[in-house]
Amino acid sequence: MAESSELKRTPIAERHVQAGAKMVDFSGWYMPVNYKGIIEEHHTVRNNVGVFDLGHMGQLDVTGPDAEAFLQYVATNDVSKLSRGQAQYAMLLYPNGGVVDDIIVYRRPDDSGFFIVLNAANTQKDIDWFNEQKANRPEFDVNLDHSSDRTGMIAIQGPNAEQVMQKITDVDLSPVENFWSVYANVAGAPCMLGRTGYTGEDGFEVYSPIDKILEIWDALFDAGSDVGIQPIGLGARDTLRLEAKMALYGQELSPEITPLEARLGWAVKFDKGEFIGREALLKQKEEGLTRRLVGFKLVERGGTPRTHYEIQVDGKPVGEVTSGTRSPTLGENIGLGLVDTEYAGVGKPLDIIVRNKPVRAEQVRTPFYKRG
Repeated sequence: MAESSELKRTPIAERHVQAGAKMVDFSGWYMPVNYKGIIEEHHTVRNNVGVFDLGHMGQLDVTGPDAEAFLQYVATNDVSKLSRGQAQYAMLLYPNGGVVDDIIVYRRPDDSGFFIVLNAANTQKDIDWFNEQKANRPEFDVNLDHSSDRTGMIAIQGPNAEQVMQKITDVDLSPVENFWSVYANVAGAPCMLGRTGYTGEDGFEVYSPIDKILEIWDALFDAGSDVGIQPIGLGARDTLRLEAKMALYGQELSPEITPLEARLGWAVKFDKGEFIGREALLKQKEEGLTRRLVGFKLVERGGTPRTHYEIQVDGKPVGEVTSGTRSPTLGENIGLGLVDTEYAGVGKPLDIIVRNKPVRAEQVRTPFYKRG
């Protein structure tokens, strides 16, 4: 690990240290991987409420007369369908159909423009890519404001998230639906709240001025003390998102993996017109996929599947694991993998090569977990 003094820190970093977190270098940031343990933190989010520091994530404001038209061109989803305050999942593509990043796009509640959330590891790459597309298409009258340094971000997730959040928020949160957002004062600070998250549970992502985010973090812990609110690290964030079959960039998505292969075609709207990567994806669709993402569970003992483990059928390599873990919720070893299409299908067998030995697995429907 790099010296902690060299790493970027969120305004909440000292709270993690005080809480006894194991701190790691995550994409150049000094971040908590766990506090009490991944399994306990995972169950806290599934059954109660937990809070994540997302200060490492990137943010971009897209405004101007052609903001919508520009986003239609650079993103896979159809932003013209967004109402005020609504959000959607989308991807940015290279011309060959590979993925630059997956993003969340919000149309701001006051219709003043669009707000985009970027992955931490990709923030600078994404900003450079957006600027490059703007330079390539000067006919778009659009302003790009990289606002990460001014924006604080935390997530509160779990069945009790709304109850806790409501105590420090001045607007009624009950009418806010999944993938919608509102402006509100939270602990006295002006924020945008999105009913979004990366866990498969209900909850909110909170965007505030960066100098207010620590106050909001502390206020959430005061408000949730009666229900046992806990801070949650990156370790449980990964097990939670995998159970909910949410893609992780660099694993289920990459410059070499297209949205169609990752089974995210629902976030690609071909009928909206031109967008970067459209022709490559149409060609892939017409020719037929040679591989696709599948979910599996191990049906014999032999270890836990991990990223890049080889997948075989009858001794023949047919793919590799993209993500794998021991599911705390299900008590089973689960994973996602890219598999040659002829071997893909619910119920079909696979062998996961764990420590040079084949371990039997069966393909299953995903997501592995869905809240009631």
